[in-house]
Order: sequence, then C-alpha cells, then structure tokens
Amino acid sequence: MSEKQNRTLPAQPALCRILDANLDRSREGLRIIEEWCRFGLNSADLAGECKQLRQELAFWHVAELRIARDTPGDPGTQLTHPQEEQRSSIQQLLEANFCRVEEALRVLEEYGKIYDPNMGVAFKQMRYRVYTLESDLLAYRRYQQLLRSQLYLVTSPRDNLLKVVEAALQGGVTLVQYRDKTADDAVKLANVRQLCEVCHRYEALLIVNDRVDLAIAADADGVHLGQQDLSVVEARKLLGPGRIIGRSTTNAEEMQRAVEEGADYIGVGPVYATPTKANKPAAGLEYVRYAATKSPIPWFAIGGIDINNLDEVLNAGAPRVATVRAIMEAEQPTLVTQFFISQLMRMQNLKAHKSLQIKS
Repeated sequence: MSEKQNRTLPAQPALCRILDANLDRSREGLRIIEEWCRFGLNSADLAGECKQLRQELAFWHVAELRIARDTPGDPGTQLTHPQEEQRSSIQQLLEANFCRVEEALRVLEEYGKIYDPNMGVAFKQMRYRVYTLESDLLAYRRYQQLLRSQLYLVTSPRDNLLKVVEAALQGGVTLVQYRDKTADDAVKLANVRQLCEVCHRYEALLIVNDRVDLAIAADADGVHLGQQDLSVVEARKLLGPGRIIGRSTTNAEEMQRAVEEGADYIGVGPVYATPTKANKPAAGLEYVRYAATKSPIPWFAIGGIDINNLDEVLNAGAPRVATVRAIMEAEQPTLVTQFFISQLMRMQNLKAHKSLQIKS
C-alpha cells in the first residue's frame, strides 16, 4: 500500500487542483498521440505504450484530486494562444501534444513530491519513458514515410530552389534531398531550415547530402552519404537512432557494405551518365536488376533518369527512383512530378496484378 493510500491529512485544495489539471492534461495528450500510433501508423507497440502510460496516470488520479476540480472558477480556461487554435500538419500536432504531456509530467513530478513522495519518483520515470516514446514514434514515422516514398527529389543549386521544391511537393513527392556542393555553410544551413519547414508542411521528409552537422543543426530527417563520406556507423553515433541514413552505391560490394553498416536505404547508380556524378561511370541497368533481386533494404535507382528513359529503369525492376534535373530544371515541376509518380504507381499495380495471378 502506497503512502498516498495511507495519508490521513487532507491536501491543500490548490495542490489537488494542480495535480488534477496536469493529470488530465497528460492523459488527454497521450490519448491524442495513441490515436495516431494506432490508426495513422498501425503500430500496436507504440499504441500499447501510450495506453500503458495512461493507465498508470489513471492510478494516481484519485477521487480526492478530481473532486477538488473547479472548472468555472479556473482562470486558465480563458487563456489561449493563436498557435493552439490551428495545426498545419500531423507532425505539428504530435509535437504539440508531446510537449503538453512532458510539461504536465514535470509539474506532476514536482508538486507530487508534496502530495506523496512516491509520485515524484513515478512521474520522473514516466517522463523519461515519454521522451523515449517520442523518439521511437518519430523514427517509426520517418521510416514508414521512407518505405512509402517512390520518388526521391535531389535538389541542385537554383535561385528559385524553394519554389521548385514546393511545386514538386504539390505534385506528390514525399522525399527530398538538399544537395549543394558549393554554397557557404551559412547559406546551406538557411536553405536546409527553409526546406525543412516546407517539406514538413507537406508531410514530406528532408534529407541533407553529406553534412551530418547541418542535418542536426536544422533538425532535418536524415542524411545521405557518399562513398567518401563518414561511415554509416559513425554517422549513426552522431545522429542517433531516430534519423534516416542513406548511402550511395555503385556495385554489389558497396551495397553489401552499406547494408552491414545499417543504412536505412541506398542509392543504386548512376544508372546513366550524369553531370551530377561527372567522375563516375554509369553503373547501368545491370546493377538495377541486381538490386531488384538482392537488396534487403529500400533502394532508389538514380543517375540521369528522366521521362524518356523511366520505363527502361522500371522494367529493369526499380520500385523507386531518384531524379535531379528532370524536376529541378523542368518548366512545370508539378506536372513532371505527377508523371513520374503515375508511372511508378502503374508499375507497382502491374506487379501486384501479376503476383495475384501467380498465386491464383
């Protein structure tokens, strides 16, 4: 039996109201997060952890605290902020509710020490579990988005960079890589931050080419590493488990090494000669065919792919493609993006139809 159950002296009404309000706040926030884990991500594990946390909070939400509630006399019910009145994306909604839960748990931890010494310990540990849940959920969301992404836009330096990227996002692209080998770091960081904002508004991922430090500074979704960059293992130490790491590969040996190091995805190419990789000979469609049967992780065919040769790449077995010039230099990036996605979906549907025929 806990000290809470043994205590005979009544607690101060104000203390009970503080605990009641923050128990409500944390339980409500967790329920909002749980609904997305359950219905948006279809993750039984994440939804189960939310439910377990809510049940533990309910244990502490005893009658003494609930009857102290005075909603009509609470001045806080009239307080609001413009940022609370709208949500621009699921990501923003989840971030807001994680903040809500974490702040409430901190209040419960501190005021709970007065009400019952066991509360401080319980809510401190619960707060750490919510931090872990937030990291796990973000990592899960990012990886699920990666799996769903069929078209990968890799940017090139342009004066109208944001305009072109947003046009592609409007066309349906859900994975963007910021690539610029020549700009100053200050310019790169500003660009990454702006691209993060616009990509997240469209529920898309933003990956940074080469630069782990810029990805961390701008809170991007991950990095893409070339063969001469940091190893995937070293990058993971810096980025942690929650961000995506991709690796360029040009042959079977590089693919195997990337997989062993723990890359989340690989680039397969260059399929065709391209000025983006002027010093690298084309790997050709043969490597695409190899990846189609051998790669155990998501992969994107890349290098010189455009609307004229896309069918060749898809027929060679590529389920996903990455492109630079075909979209970045297009007069109508939205339409070109829509064409790419329609062709990728067509091939996906054909494969699904053939698979059903074989099974039947």
